[in-house]
Amino acid sequence: MYQSWGKLLFMHWPVPAELLRPLIPGRLAIDTFDGTAWIGVTPFTMWGLRPVLLPPLPPLSESHELNVRTYVHLDGVPGIWFLSLDANNPLAVLGARLAFHLPYFNARMSLERRDRTIYFTSRRAHPLAAPAEFEAAWTVGDELPRCEPGSLDFFLIERYCLYSARAGKLYRTRIFHRPWPLHEARMSSYRSTMIESRGLPSPSGDPLLHQQGEPLRVRVWPPARV
Repeated sequence: MYQSWGKLLFMHWPVPAELLRPLIPGRLAIDTFDGTAWIGVTPFTMWGLRPVLLPPLPPLSESHELNVRTYVHLDGVPGIWFLSLDANNPLAVLGARLAFHLPYFNARMSLERRDRTIYFTSRRAHPLAAPAEFEAAWTVGDELPRCEPGSLDFFLIERYCLYSARAGKLYRTRIFHRPWPLHEARMSSYRSTMIESRGLPSPSGDPLLHQQGEPLRVRVWPPARV
């Protein structure tokens, strides 16, 4: 399927790998950079969701999202493990849960951009799900150079597959897009319980920030069992 992503902010904190281990299937190795694991929160918006050879379907084609993620690898293939994915399109949430075996949740969300400042809010509204909220404002800064292989930025950002699980089986979903166009970002306000809703402690210190520049057009393959 195809989709486009925009206004995405990467927020990352270092985290002890042993805290993540109970939340990730045993076959997946936790990926680390210089011995440190990382957890990320990524608010963004998407549009133009459509299957290959079909036009976008209005009820499914647009959604704001808020993801909590960490990094894993299997058989030498690095990827993303999503601890949660919140979205404000109930049909898209249902479709992603069924088709990609991902822990999507319904949420009420808003996203607004004023000049170079972006405002994003989210409140989870999924039945029987752990409560989770997010509210942040940040300013987009100067353009950054492309991430270099071997750097921390490349480790955190340039990943082209995700892993998921269902009924004890693991799946790998490949994605493709051009390298991330990135800008600096400066956080002006932040309040969140997204990470805490997974039973993890609040991260300490300021997050490492990267802001998406121009939109990305993305192709997503169906999940394959591994």
